[in-house]
Amino acid sequence: MKYFKIAKNLSIFLLSISLYSQSYTGLATDNFSGIHGLLSNPANVVDSRMRTDVNIASASAFLGSDYFGLSLKDIFRDDIDFDQVTRFPKDKNNFFTTIDIMGPSFMFNLNKTNSIGLITRVRGINNINNLNGNLFESIEEGFDEDQDYTFNSEDLTSTAHIWAEVGITYGRVLYNEADHFLKAGITLKLLQGGGANFINSPGLSGSYDASAQTLATTGSLNYGASEAFDSNDSSDFNNLSTGFGADIGFIYEWRKGNTSSAQADNKYLLKLGLSITDIGSINYKNSTFSNYDLNNTVSSTTNFNDTDDFLDDNYSFTETRTTAKIKLPTAINLSADYHLNNKIYVSLLSSFSLIKSNTELSNKINNSVTIAPRLETKWFSFYSPISFRQYDDFAWGAGIRFGPLTVGSGSILTNLISDTSKTADVFFGLKVPIYQKK
Repeated sequence: MKYFKIAKNLSIFLLSISLYSQSYTGLATDNFSGIHGLLSNPANVVDSRMRTDVNIASASAFLGSDYFGLSLKDIFRDDIDFDQVTRFPKDKNNFFTTIDIMGPSFMFNLNKTNSIGLITRVRGINNINNLNGNLFESIEEGFDEDQDYTFNSEDLTSTAHIWAEVGITYGRVLYNEADHFLKAGITLKLLQGGGANFINSPGLSGSYDASAQTLATTGSLNYGASEAFDSNDSSDFNNLSTGFGADIGFIYEWRKGNTSSAQADNKYLLKLGLSITDIGSINYKNSTFSNYDLNNTVSSTTNFNDTDDFLDDNYSFTETRTTAKIKLPTAINLSADYHLNNKIYVSLLSSFSLIKSNTELSNKINNSVTIAPRLETKWFSFYSPISFRQYDDFAWGAGIRFGPLTVGSGSILTNLISDTSKTADVFFGLKVPIYQKK
């Protein structure tokens, strides 16, 4: 079906550019991460170790699925050969791709208790949730099967969304007495939606008859797209929709007798953070919604590459045009950073989606818990994040920050030693850091 072809091609496209991308895994809790620290918690803008931080170019890419495993050689291919990778088909498989490109952005301190920042980004997310893996394999292989089988799919949802945003961040120190320090920050975002397509099916079941080469299905499927995606299957950013979003966060530091007043110094023994990111949505007017009644028996030799013709020729449907409200991938983030000794730190960052996986017209992040020990200095940091990610995935990576350059991956070591890792990501960033003076 064309929808699944679009979803797969988007995943492959995002993976193909991930060689030049950045996932920021392990970087967020670095005290010298500067503008990148605002993405997970806007409170990082104030009382920073940076006087000013100017981003030149940064990008983040993340791809994964509990359907297939990825090795290092798969990541560096121009295309993914699904016949060569390890596959784990089941009743409810999930696919996910994310790209986040940060354009010209900056942050600077107004004074010791107030700071501001400006962030520009282009983002794309594609979630496919609860897709029957055996059905997906059959569609990809054109039902080249010699055995009968049945399938059942429930709560299938998917949303592919591309948008741009401009965010203004403000942070302020709320409390600074003795051993205790508290600061807060907020980012208000103007969103420009490039387009979206979406699919959902509350229930879909069927059976394949190998001898007759027929596919019998029951259930319903809803397919839709914003006006730009509906006409081009892609977005050219010529027909933008406007929305608004926000991030909000707090950071507490336990300084345990530290009497330093220099903004260049890390004063805490323990730092705790709480934030909610990507609050908001974008409305796409005049979007197309098509509801298909899938109660029919069709030939499995039909060309499944053209969804529109296949569905229109074999199933009855109704089509309406209305506003599609696409929710951002709202998430809650909890962090802890412990200063072990001198230049050695260990951080814990947990991110959990506030959007359920079966929510229509929305994107979501993958839940994750990351432990990242690091060596941190003003001009250099090395960190090795260990992540426990949703869908039974374990990822181990490494990254460095060397002055203006940041590069690494949250999964590169796992992809190197295993061909069953369910996620892959790499990262890159170039900026102009201006550090606090002693």
